[in-house]
Amino acid sequence: MTDLDVEKLRLTVLWLSFALSCGLGAIMQRTHFCTLGAVADWVNMGDLTRMRMWLFAIAIAIIGTGILAGTGLIDLSRSLYTGPKLLWLSNLTGGLCFGVGMVLASGCGSKTLVRIGSGSLKSLVVLLVMGLTAYMTLRGVFSIGRTQWLDPVMIDLGVGQDLPRWLMQWLPPSSRIDRAALQGGLSLCIGLALILFCLFDRHFRRAEPLIGGLGVGLCVVAGWLISGHLGYLAENPLTLEESFIGTNSGRMESFSFVAPAAYALELLMLWSDSTRVVTIGITSVAGMITGAAIVSLVTGRFRWEAFRGVDDMTTHLIGGALMGFGGVTAVGCTIGQGLSGLSTLAFGSVLVFGAVIAGGWLGIQWQMWRLERSTT
Repeated sequence: MTDLDVEKLRLTVLWLSFALSCGLGAIMQRTHFCTLGAVADWVNMGDLTRMRMWLFAIAIAIIGTGILAGTGLIDLSRSLYTGPKLLWLSNLTGGLCFGVGMVLASGCGSKTLVRIGSGSLKSLVVLLVMGLTAYMTLRGVFSIGRTQWLDPVMIDLGVGQDLPRWLMQWLPPSSRIDRAALQGGLSLCIGLALILFCLFDRHFRRAEPLIGGLGVGLCVVAGWLISGHLGYLAENPLTLEESFIGTNSGRMESFSFVAPAAYALELLMLWSDSTRVVTIGITSVAGMITGAAIVSLVTGRFRWEAFRGVDDMTTHLIGGALMGFGGVTAVGCTIGQGLSGLSTLAFGSVLVFGAVIAGGWLGIQWQMWRLERSTT
């Protein structure tokens, strides 16, 4: 493969990622897919329909990703989420911060992008604050606390922190089960169990939640296929090393929206720097906004939205900052860990998923307390 072939492959990967993220943004806009809404409906009304939509998307992502791994199309040990070090304190701290932040900011990272495409100027401000704080947590002043106080508190599992590799060490040497087969089998069992749980509720068995969960889950699977199979080079002619074309981490990636927001801002600020290039994450941010905007305009849902006042703006600024810090510290957001990460069956993703829900609950309780206090 020549240098020109690598560049053609990079452009192909980036354009496919952009098109896929356009589809993801369109689906989320059209079906009202929202992780904050899932938590809020559950806490405020006891309605689990949107939570089941999220779980249904997780199930589809788990099954699809397991099939890709089981057939050898991708190797999940090369993803961001399955390393041997379980950063449990970072996962829990980041997840809690992100969960509270998404309540204050009226939506998680993906919902922020969808709301921008629908005309929300205050979500645009949230995105800028989230991206700036994320960059400060990646490489700036907040990275000091993250790398010195949070990340060192971890458990070294020796093997990968994904369930299949962890179980493999307990199987007898004579066992003929390989990791790929175990990944596929576990993914199928866990995914089917989640699907049955979702379908048990008659309120969920409607077109909108079914299409939303199915569409979002399949987009995550397609993201792994683009990054981990199409964009994989066993030996990059430029570096003579294994590489995944178009990723910021140098590893296989699917959808996530906090760190990519930071990289998008970095690219815009340092555009003339030839070392800064467009990546899958950056195209995904742009694609989400584009897809949501198209659906909003076609369906007549596009509405300009601004802050109601100083208090509203302050709350959203704090929420954006918490999401930026939390998303990087937890190595993902409600999509990055809550879908892409969980599809790999990684223990850390389970911790982040639980922490985000707990943070969302705390944020909603705080908002309800403020509302009650203001009316008395």
